[in-house]
Amino acid sequence: MSSSATQVASARGRTFEIASQIAIVVAASFFVALCARIYIPLPRTPVPLTVQNLGVLLVGLALGSRRGFAALALYLAEGASGLPVFSPHGLGGIAQILGPTGGYLVAYPFVAALTGYIFERGKATFARAAFASLAGEVLLFTVGISWLYVLTHSLARALSFGLYWFIVAEVIKIMLAAGAVRSWRSFFPHN
Repeated sequence: MSSSATQVASARGRTFEIASQIAIVVAASFFVALCARIYIPLPRTPVPLTVQNLGVLLVGLALGSRRGFAALALYLAEGASGLPVFSPHGLGGIAQILGPTGGYLVAYPFVAALTGYIFERGKATFARAAFASLAGEVLLFTVGISWLYVLTHSLARALSFGLYWFIVAEVIKIMLAAGAVRSWRSFFPHN
């Protein structure tokens, strides 16, 4: 009788753990959607300046490579299905994924995975978080600018639309993400 009770308790524990992980991934996708709502349309570029990239970096750093990827893949699925999770600056749904910001959007799961992968492979320091975030941003802008190049057929226009306007803001986002990690690590040292 005792072993049967232990098995039931163990099964309940696993079920609770799975449900907790799913809730974390869903909450992270909604967090990025909330960040997408904070944006500034920029002149002469179809790509707005959003807080969304910061959200992606934070999700990757906080959840790690696998859960970060899952959260941002879920985010893309939510947006593709028509839920209003993308920046209101665009058309929404599949049209937004195929539009000028599509490269950035499609890169998000991979950016979160790369950022999380680098960060979880060593000591949780500001420098490691900043390096992981920088690597994620390089991947993000490589894919985003590549997509803009496909749409414009001009590397100069792709860089003008998708890079130059954003450099200073992205450096600030990298520092904010790394600083946030340092702060929450001091409150939760065993996580």
